[in-house]
Amino acid sequence: MTEKETLTLFDTTLRDGAQTHGLNFSLEEKIAVVDILEELGVDYIEGGYPGANPTDTAFFNSPRTTRARFTAFGMTKRAGRSVSNDPGLSGLINSASDSICFVAKAWDYHVRVALGISLDENLDGIAESVGATLAAGKEALVDCEHFFDGYAADPEFAVACVETAYRAGARWVILCDTNGGTMPETIESVVRTVAERVPGSHLGIHAHNDTGHAVANSLAAVRGGVRQIQGTLNGIGERCGNANLITLIPTLKLKASYRDLFEIGVSDDALADITLLSRRFDELLNRSPDVHAPYVGAAAFTTKAGIHASAILKEPETYEHIPPEQVGNRRRVLVSDQAGKSNLLSELERLGITVASDDPRLDTLLAQVKEREAQGYSYEAADASFEMLALRALGSVPEFFDVESFRVMVERRHNAIGELVTISEAVVKIHVGGQTVMSVAEGNGPINALDLALRKDLGPYQEAIADLELIDFKVRVLNGSTAAITRVLIESGDSRGTRWFTIGVSPNIVDASFQALTDSITYRLMKMGEELRVAAE
Repeated sequence: MTEKETLTLFDTTLRDGAQTHGLNFSLEEKIAVVDILEELGVDYIEGGYPGANPTDTAFFNSPRTTRARFTAFGMTKRAGRSVSNDPGLSGLINSASDSICFVAKAWDYHVRVALGISLDENLDGIAESVGATLAAGKEALVDCEHFFDGYAADPEFAVACVETAYRAGARWVILCDTNGGTMPETIESVVRTVAERVPGSHLGIHAHNDTGHAVANSLAAVRGGVRQIQGTLNGIGERCGNANLITLIPTLKLKASYRDLFEIGVSDDALADITLLSRRFDELLNRSPDVHAPYVGAAAFTTKAGIHASAILKEPETYEHIPPEQVGNRRRVLVSDQAGKSNLLSELERLGITVASDDPRLDTLLAQVKEREAQGYSYEAADASFEMLALRALGSVPEFFDVESFRVMVERRHNAIGELVTISEAVVKIHVGGQTVMSVAEGNGPINALDLALRKDLGPYQEAIADLELIDFKVRVLNGSTAAITRVLIESGDSRGTRWFTIGVSPNIVDASFQALTDSITYRLMKMGEELRVAAE
């Protein structure tokens, strides 16, 4: 058997993906995305452009990855400056990155018009930037911007950019289809030509999706010889987006024409979680997942009534190109709930909850899940809430505290110096440890006030939640008008780095938020285990 070649996966969600219209990552969101990417198993995580904005600069103040190479992005050295006298280059080198990916012009038109320098100066900037990076003990990569347009205009200069970067010591030189207009057959042909002068083991592809061919172009480039693929989670990116790694990864691992020739760093277990990771990322961005997305969409393995439904129940492979379980998705036959209980058992098994398939409580839980989904709950990105819903149905969630009532007041008024201010105050009454406790707190808003009041005095459990932190809070309107149903997703964390998501749904945004808050605290207490129950006695 021929030994498989390695394909390297380079994620640029936090850099090129950040160019998505209407999207701005916070520092906390960047850290959360890194967790998703590390769990997925990509080889490089491009975190942004240190020095370009305060968020990216703060993000690169310390290492952020444990497995993937933490990569900074930036420009090559300015013409007319030495490498030691270029603040942008110094910022990249001094960042807490493992690698630096430089963007370099590969279209002679842009070099002359946009940069206003000679072609030789452009090549010198590439070589000197790579050299300075290697001298600093970091790995260098070079993105050849507008490579395919440059190749069409002046192939010798475009390839000279690639060769210069490679000869200077760049580990990877990436061929960028920056405007996304190149067709797969052209990509493959050009890559084959370039690979005759620079080894494919040092070439990558960066494809945009302006014609809907980003995934196809990436695969064409692999056939042509590149061994690194760049892309983003769920294909986000400027204009029409980038190559979608969530589509590429299953294709590379499951389709024989790639699976038999190549291997990637994504494990089978990570592949089985890719649907969950894709949806978790969408929830992080407060976006509705694309139900028709290949492999991971809710409709990807869904069939309506008719002869197809009957055939799928008998021979699933006749209408499914892969078993959905391989990518963590599930089969849905809309006229039958036969897949419902099996899917539920699979989810419980994934969470480590053991229950017999004939346990009558499963029917109750399944009915609850369906009823709640009809109300607007979505548990794909709220594992903590789903786990507690399941355990409550199975009778194994301790009653740590009971909320008798809560009240929130929001007052807008002028303060003593005439400034218009908004004050939020919350009152929460709970029963805990045999006592009735009423707590009052003020906050920046009604939800913050509720959070502070709820956690102000939990009796014997107070120490256990001392390091609990509300990391993120997202609201989605599920239907129109001011009387709309709202869904609230809360991300919580603790000092050990553990993070979990809880959900609430209600016509009242405060009520939905309080559901998610109480779930978050209960989940933390439940995970602390027996020591808390002993402390409460």
